[in-house]
Amino acid sequence: MVAGPGLAEVLARFGPHYLAEHVLSHTQAKVWRAIGACRTAALGGQLERCACCGAMRHRYHSCRNRHCPQCQHRAKEAWLAARRRELLPVPYFHLVFTLPHALHGITARHPRLIYETLFAAAAHTLTEFAADPRHLGGEAAFSLVLHTWRQDLGRHVHVHALVAGGALTPAGQWVAPRRGFLFPVKALSRLFRGKFVARLAAQTHGLEARAWRELHQRLYAHDWVVYAKQPLGGPEQVLDYLARYTHRVAICNERIVAITERDVLFRVRAREPGTGSQIVRLPGTEFITRFLTHVLPTGFKRIRHYGLLAPTRKRLRLAAARAALDAPPPDPLVLETVADFLKRIDRLAALRCPHCGGHFVMLGVIAPVRSEQQARGPP
Repeated sequence: MVAGPGLAEVLARFGPHYLAEHVLSHTQAKVWRAIGACRTAALGGQLERCACCGAMRHRYHSCRNRHCPQCQHRAKEAWLAARRRELLPVPYFHLVFTLPHALHGITARHPRLIYETLFAAAAHTLTEFAADPRHLGGEAAFSLVLHTWRQDLGRHVHVHALVAGGALTPAGQWVAPRRGFLFPVKALSRLFRGKFVARLAAQTHGLEARAWRELHQRLYAHDWVVYAKQPLGGPEQVLDYLARYTHRVAICNERIVAITERDVLFRVRAREPGTGSQIVRLPGTEFITRFLTHVLPTGFKRIRHYGLLAPTRKRLRLAAARAALDAPPPDPLVLETVADFLKRIDRLAALRCPHCGGHFVMLGVIAPVRSEQQARGPP
């Protein structure tokens, strides 16, 4: 048994058997190759020597693929540094819009269709509630982040919504929620289901009439529940909370405990809160199958911004919201200092010698070296 392997080792161990029985899509093959090559000689790198003790090392480049568990930390920090410019001095609310299991089959066949429909239904639901004078009567500011997995890598399609507590009215006033919650979740859930099913019905031309009737009945057999958490606190708590969701991948290397000749053992949260974690064992090929179900379609954006945060008019609308809240604009010098600080800390940590604490200096560039198998890659 090999203790503490990463996702790349799992793909290498069970890949030949898996690929003998499965055909990868172009996107899946690209992700597979990237994860296998990440921080190896295949991508090249730098030859470095410690200026103090003379220790030598090869430091290889990362693949930067968004599905790779090794490449998300830096992307997350850069993203959060940019988001600091957009936070408003109000409480924030976290909601989760989840699709029922009845949609798993069509999601497997048409993931882009389902994900786009989910984003549209959730966004229009929040926009409509915010614009309703009975609730806020204005334009909200919110972001949606798509997740498609459970802890055991099973399919669980949902979007996390982070919503500013209030809305900007057409008259330029900021309206805060009148109650301790943002919107009534039962009414929110009903509207979300109606919008999703209506949009799906307009696009599922490939389903025969009988199949659609059966699916429609299953979608209305149970209530859909939009989960709403308690409002979050100040800006730092909001950013910390954001970091848990924005650049998370289906599984991180730290959760993979071990691999055997047949199985992968990985850690999941226990079902009962406060009871720690438990170990799940899956056959290696089944583990790979589950992981690949969460590879996103090419070019699909899993983080999107709406309302006051919509990219085309974000600068003017956020400025109007800050004016309504009598809040100063963000200090660009401070924000830039934060971003530079993060980059500097990352670089210093990478250059520090683990043997003596000295600093590595670059001696030369290592050209990419691909083996014959890497050059072919998965089909």
